[in-house]
Amino acid sequence: MGGKVVVDIFSKRGGPRLEDVKAKRLLSENAGTIRKLADQISNGGFSRMQADQARRKQEPKPDGLIIHDMKARVTSDAPEPYVKVSLNNRVVLVDKSTGRQMQMLGEIRGNFMSKKFVLATKENGFFSPLQDDIAAALAHLDGVEMTDTLNDRALAEEIEALLVPQDD
Repeated sequence: MGGKVVVDIFSKRGGPRLEDVKAKRLLSENAGTIRKLADQISNGGFSRMQADQARRKQEPKPDGLIIHDMKARVTSDAPEPYVKVSLNNRVVLVDKSTGRQMQMLGEIRGNFMSKKFVLATKENGFFSPLQDDIAAALAHLDGVEMTDTLNDRALAEEIEALLVPQDD
């Protein structure tokens, strides 16, 4: 086994291979004929496919398009706050013109037997507590029992009377 081993090393030389250069030149010189044959075989499908690809690569043109902005419009610079009780029992201060929440005031907690209004404070487990002045104005409502007379609407009206300045 002490014989010599012959190893052939093939390495890629710089630039494209000669066969590739010839093939590209043949295709580019006969591109028109190839396109005609492809359309003839595909019944015009080849040209339609290329036109579709070119159309998809183009940037959209806004000419003649109607663009809808789905954000709420701001009708005034000064916010118009009102109190809203949402479907998930959160009591929030909302801007009428934008519909955006301005302040989380609290939550109605409980079950169908007994519900209470809970003020948004750290003691009640809220991450973002109310400002001290708002909490002081609403402190008497913290833990109040919700009844037939003090329902969601009545609570919202009472809070709104305390927080929202009335125009006379």
